[in-house]
Amino acid sequence: MSIETLEYDMIGVGFGPANLAIAIALEEDSRTRESGLRYCFLDSKPAFEWHGGMLLENSRMQISFLKDLATLRNPASRFTFVNYLHEKQRLLPFINLGTFSPSRIEYNDYLRWAAAHFDEHVHYGEQVIAVEGVEERGEVQRLRVVSRLADGRTRTRLTRNLVVGIGAQAAIPELFAGLQGESRLIHSSQYLERIGQCCPEREGRYRVAVLGSGQSAAEIYSDLAGRYPQAEISLVMRAQAMRPADDSPFVNEIFDPAFTDVVYRQPQPVRRQLIRSLSHTNYSVVNLDLIESIYQDLYQQKVVGSEQRRLLANRQIQAVAASTGGMRLSLRDTQSGGEELCEFDLLVLATGYRRDAHWRLLEGIERHLQEAELERSYRLPTRPGFQPNIFLQGCCEDSHGLSDTLLSVVAVRSQEVADALLEACCQPQVACA
Repeated sequence: MSIETLEYDMIGVGFGPANLAIAIALEEDSRTRESGLRYCFLDSKPAFEWHGGMLLENSRMQISFLKDLATLRNPASRFTFVNYLHEKQRLLPFINLGTFSPSRIEYNDYLRWAAAHFDEHVHYGEQVIAVEGVEERGEVQRLRVVSRLADGRTRTRLTRNLVVGIGAQAAIPELFAGLQGESRLIHSSQYLERIGQCCPEREGRYRVAVLGSGQSAAEIYSDLAGRYPQAEISLVMRAQAMRPADDSPFVNEIFDPAFTDVVYRQPQPVRRQLIRSLSHTNYSVVNLDLIESIYQDLYQQKVVGSEQRRLLANRQIQAVAASTGGMRLSLRDTQSGGEELCEFDLLVLATGYRRDAHWRLLEGIERHLQEAELERSYRLPTRPGFQPNIFLQGCCEDSHGLSDTLLSVVAVRSQEVADALLEACCQPQVACA
């Protein structure tokens, strides 16, 4: 059953930080009101949430609070993190902390605070299931966006501009693909949601393995060690050791908005090599203080003669299987060549994320898309006769660099997309409603 069809000048799919920053940029741009721009955002979650599965009690942001939703675009914005602190009456206490890195829990609260200002523009609990072209006079003039509500009904909306910012999806290694749905296997994105169900007793002698060598793996390993003092916790990784994240000033410049132009203007082979050479700044790295904390914990175990927590480095997973006793991993030591069978009550996959779901979302208009490079304004190139504009957010690392999937550029990028949107909407042939 389909309910009313509505028309907008712009529809945003997803309402995470990327599209939230665009909503703020539009709100603060006088052209939005002058043109009468009608826009909305659709999000499958029942309410705003940012990485809810990893809002661990002691986890901190890995970027400065100044790289918030607005400051780098407009320091005077009322949507800055500093103004959030002011409105929450915590500005001075935060200053006294002497840090640029708020807790992840606090930053999530900041994002929710900002998102609440746009409740009239956001429709939560709607999963977009189709994007189709609407042909008029032999050309595709508009897009039909179909979403499914929690009660199974569908809603159809029309738009001339689409901004896709649906975030990342859990990356499940092929070895584990056939075990999805297994209650003793969870991805890090579901960690807080499911850990209490899987391991309900604080003093339980659970056997848990965390697979991965990045920040999420290290944070979950540490959280488990504190959450279940009697459990056996293993951190399994292919690497020799956890590598520290490089947040030194010169390296951090690759995440500056201006570096996006440096990356984008390179020929594709050079760009790929550049991104590959810098990938160690963002992938499979851990904050140094967390590495030191884990090392200290493992050392203390040697002092007291305990083997409750283990670091299984240089391990290649050969096979995985569910058994009556739990989850069985077949591991090979890539240094010694030795093999071992380990059984765990629970496996936590801190194996990263995929950012390609937008292609499935756009399957209905695939024939209208050109096999060409994404435009600098994040607009997808389309074939002649296709008039709508489609912008991608947070999935453009190959063309715009490593910062595209991070919070570092959302403020500046939001203005770039807003400029392109408002220019498109205010053309005479595509007049705003």
